[in-house]
Amino acid sequence: MKVVILAGGLGKRLRPLTEDRPKPLVEVCGRPILEWQIIWMRSYGFKDFVLLLGYARERVIEFLGSGKALGIKVSYVIEDEPLGTGGAIKNAESVLRNEDMFIVMNGDIITNLDPRPLIEALKSDPKAVASIALVPMRSPYGIVEVEDGFIKQFIEKPILEYLINAGVYVMKPEIFDYLPDKGDIERTAFPRLAQERRLRAYIYKDVYWKSIDTVKDLEEAAAALRTIYPDLCKA
Repeated sequence: MKVVILAGGLGKRLRPLTEDRPKPLVEVCGRPILEWQIIWMRSYGFKDFVLLLGYARERVIEFLGSGKALGIKVSYVIEDEPLGTGGAIKNAESVLRNEDMFIVMNGDIITNLDPRPLIEALKSDPKAVASIALVPMRSPYGIVEVEDGFIKQFIEKPILEYLINAGVYVMKPEIFDYLPDKGDIERTAFPRLAQERRLRAYIYKDVYWKSIDTVKDLEEAAAALRTIYPDLCKA
């Protein structure tokens, strides 16, 4: 099964780190985000990758090459102009159309979730076109509990009751019938599939998940990786 990574992000909020590289090549714990993603997926037996590139594409190709150094196979699909997440996947139709299903992930997440239940969730429903990994939302701030006008306790960044899109998907080729030539999948294909009840979900609990958007996110992810992969961190 192919693993598709959306790896052409500008990463504006991470500048100046992204002035000469796409966000997936920003380093966390001494390795690029992209390398952590490959290590993660490779640990579950996935070794066939498709990189969807745009901004600073040459840097990604220079880093990965054929993928042999990381024990994987890599192919590249280039967008000549920003197409959005949906348009970028649509642009890779010629590479993916003949697959039974494939994994897609955003190129700016660090996680250790097991993708296999997400695959099974899609397989369980013949009418479903895609499945989405969901994780509980963690508050970006500490919260305060008050009782009778007095502070009861402080809780540092608790898990909230809401679920958020983890940016990891499994898709069937039918997804191409829903994708726009240009635009984000979260605003086009997914709402339509949800309305048609053709979009499955799998909720992950007790996993690590972090979207890298700011320098603070890099620092928090690095601390987590030192715990999850202590032997793999280089810095």
